[in-house]
Amino acid sequence: MAESFHFIVPAPPPAEFFAPHQLAQEFRHEVAYRDDFQDYCRWYRATAAQHRQELARMRGDWNVFGWFVRGRR
Repeated sequence: MAESFHFIVPAPPPAEFFAPHQLAQEFRHEVAYRDDFQDYCRWYRATAAQHRQELARMRGDWNVFGWFVRGRR
């Protein structure tokens, strides 16, 4: 009985059939991950530079809050 069904159910493809597809898929994921990481690094550097500029400007501002705190000491 089992011999009669081997014509209906196809045999599974060998493992070597999926190896190139799996390798290509892993490569695509790795490239996408590295691109995303590089974009994040660019954004982080730009944001850090902007924050350093803002900090330098804030250090040059007057300390208005300090005027109110001095009277309470």
